[in-house]
Amino acid sequence: MEIELAKCECCGLKEDCTQDYISQVKENFDGKWLCGLCSEAVRDEVNRGKKQFLCMEEAVKAHMSFCRKYKSNPATEVADGMRQMLRRRSDLSSSYSPNSNKYSRSASSSQVGDR
Repeated sequence: MEIELAKCECCGLKEDCTQDYISQVKENFDGKWLCGLCSEAVRDEVNRGKKQFLCMEEAVKAHMSFCRKYKSNPATEVADGMRQMLRRRSDLSSSYSPNSNKYSRSASSSQVGDR
């Protein structure tokens, strides 16, 4: 199996893929190769059907237009959002310590009192 570098025709993201996979994606998206993120966005657009009877070709063109409107790569924006979410989640989990006095006393005193 030979690996090739494929470039998303919407956002420009590059991925290493087999020729079979590249062909399969192009077959699904009007002859254009889309990365995983853009392909999901296009499928979602078709399934939601903002316009009645929105076909795959129209959805691909609409998503390509959307990607061109923004100077930054949409995949980068999603990655930045995920990073921010994980940082917030990490900050929240580090503020809770199971060994802190607030939590360990109440838990141990209720267990002892119940027996």
